[in-house]
Amino acid sequence: MRLALPRWAGALAVKAAAFITVMSCALAALLGVLVHVSVTNQTVGRARELALSRLDDATAAYEAGDALLPGAGLDPEGLPARLRTLAVAGSRGTMVSSHLGRPTMWAAGPADGHRALAVEVDYSQQARTIAGLDRSILWSSALAIGATVLVGAFAVTRVTRRLNGTARVARRISAGDLDARVNDPRTKDRTRPQDEVAVVAAALDSMASSLQGKLLSEQRFTADVAHELRTPLTGLHAAAELLPPGRPTELVRDRVAALRTLTEDLLEISRLDTRRERRELDFEELGALAGRVVRASATDTEVRIVRDARVETDRRRLERVLGNLVANAHKHGRAPVVLTVDGPVVTVRDHGDGYPDYLVAHGPQRFRTEGGAKGHGLGLTIAAGQAEVLGARLTFGNAADGGAVATLALPEE
Repeated sequence: MRLALPRWAGALAVKAAAFITVMSCALAALLGVLVHVSVTNQTVGRARELALSRLDDATAAYEAGDALLPGAGLDPEGLPARLRTLAVAGSRGTMVSSHLGRPTMWAAGPADGHRALAVEVDYSQQARTIAGLDRSILWSSALAIGATVLVGAFAVTRVTRRLNGTARVARRISAGDLDARVNDPRTKDRTRPQDEVAVVAAALDSMASSLQGKLLSEQRFTADVAHELRTPLTGLHAAAELLPPGRPTELVRDRVAALRTLTEDLLEISRLDTRRERRELDFEELGALAGRVVRASATDTEVRIVRDARVETDRRRLERVLGNLVANAHKHGRAPVVLTVDGPVVTVRDHGDGYPDYLVAHGPQRFRTEGGAKGHGLGLTIAAGQAEVLGARLTFGNAADGGAVATLALPEE
């Protein structure tokens, strides 16, 4: 039977409660057996002493030829056969059996070689005492087990609640919320004992602070570098425009343009990394917006409208996402490239070699490309960051018959 624990109490709480219950039952059973054996031995011992004492009196009266007292006799009715056999063999003994519907303590000894002299003592009161003791042991054990389980479950669920809170903070940190902290009360009050959960919480908070500091330093460095590069690149671009026409000039202008694009991408990524970007929402017809993106890209991209949709979104950011997806498909894939609008879902598919395995599994990573592909891996990184700002879900996969497929699911009006 599963304990009715709170929703946040997981398998650890159930296992701990089950362990407490089993140990409580085992301890109660052991103590109950010990008490039962001890009291039973004392009760039976006193009854046996009384029966043997009466047997001594009956033996003395029999040997003196006097009349036997009530409850004593030679081979009386109801005498257990095993006890009679023992007495006829010349030994004395006692045994409890049922006689005339009630428990009886028998004591028997040899009489004249072929008969047994026996006495009977009413054992009903002792039997009732032992039965009552057993019932008391059962009830007290049940109450003790119940109280122990409740207290143990309360203590365990407190621990699991703290562990669950620590896990939630860890998931928030892994999702990018570096401001998340556990702030376990025990870590703030040094006078309180620091248990293992507090140690884990303190380590997680310390790790998050350290990681946040390093990422902020990296973001500041990236933004500073991009800002510092902007000014000389602007001058370099202006100077390249003054060069005389020719192949060398085209190469210089192409490289300057690529460098300016890289710088702008770095600035955009640094802004996305701060997670302070805000949407400027407006209602857009998704089919018309997709058509504008394709026309602006000046690429041979087919637009298919399966089902148009009206969405509330940030037009500039959505155009940036779709533009990057289309540009990536033409740069790293092969024609034909198809952009499909099916309600609030937009897919961009090419017919090349598909996305690398790491990208499908973990998403785009800046400055990581495979297979000799050109670029810095920033286009898809920016697309994923802008999709997150939009509240959309951008996933990457590969078609069964070949080609990369990027799917953007937008919230519908």
